[in-house]
Amino acid sequence: MPACLHLGFRKVGLALLLMVGGSVIAVAQPASPPPAVPDTRLIEEAVERAKHLPNLRSLIVTHNGTILTEQALGGARLDRPTNIKSASKTIMSALVGIAIERGVLQGVDQPVASILEQSIPSDADPRVRQITIGHLLSMRAGLERTSGRNYGAWISSGNWVRDALSRPFVDEPGGRMLYSTGSTHLLSAALTRASKRSTLELARDWLGEPLEITVAPWTRDPQGIYLGGNEMALSPRALHRFGEMYRQSGMIDGKRVVSENWIRESWTPRTSSPFTGDSYGYGWFMRDMRGHKAHYAWGFGGQMLYVIPSLGLTITMTSDPTEPSREDNYIGQLHALVADGIVPALLPKTEDTTGSIGLDDAPAPIP
Repeated sequence: MPACLHLGFRKVGLALLLMVGGSVIAVAQPASPPPAVPDTRLIEEAVERAKHLPNLRSLIVTHNGTILTEQALGGARLDRPTNIKSASKTIMSALVGIAIERGVLQGVDQPVASILEQSIPSDADPRVRQITIGHLLSMRAGLERTSGRNYGAWISSGNWVRDALSRPFVDEPGGRMLYSTGSTHLLSAALTRASKRSTLELARDWLGEPLEITVAPWTRDPQGIYLGGNEMALSPRALHRFGEMYRQSGMIDGKRVVSENWIRESWTPRTSSPFTGDSYGYGWFMRDMRGHKAHYAWGFGGQMLYVIPSLGLTITMTSDPTEPSREDNYIGQLHALVADGIVPALLPKTEDTTGSIGLDDAPAPIP
């Protein structure tokens, strides 16, 4: 059965019996921490808490590959593709890492102009040729953002790549974080030109096939380049399997999908969000949750993927994609559901009294 319909995880009841008996069978999980028995009462309480979030559409929680809960809410289905919005940027990061590993791209220090030269206007700022693949991945291109209030004008332009490269510089390449979908779209264009294949083809070949998930077509720009960093459609189970692959250091079912080094590079903080203060690497945000590092993808409306390797946790949430996640501090509520609801279920009782993220976190602009 395809993994997008069935993740193949062991049922939690059996897993608990095995753990009580002192033997847990793990398959291809080099990143798994020592066995622990989840507190099922706390998980149940977290599920009840989740059901009171009206925008939440799905919740999947696994511990070392064992399902702790799978919830489809508000008429959603766990096997139906949904718009993951800017969580697409995390998928783009994986594609770039695979492209580097396969020699399609030279590396993070490669100037993007070496691939997209024909799209650079003749009167462009010379600094555009200093922008590297790594700058785009970490949102430090220095160019004016195409996201936020600039998004509508950008996607209304006749050439999204040229428009992004024509933006004025508001910082130097490699400077502060300037969150911009234009940056990840330039990565999609670079992948398309360097490989001579569409980003959809690459996603299906490099991720869809080994993960056994369905990657549906999504939005393309006027030149036919698939939008990099927004509008991808994956089912909650497919997104979760992608997260499980990252938790297992790039492996799934004994197969290498992404290099362990790329995951390490992607999870290395390179800048920080001016809105939340959270660290940002190559397509992943990072924050501390009760003393454990949580790596997360974040899309408009609350499309979330959390990977907490030290606890063996992978958590997927999808939400109504039409409602901003900053309304009523919804993003803060999702973070709190993880930090205060799910993570404590995996902590020894002595750890369960420190470090929390409350519901009164300051609202943050969404990606």
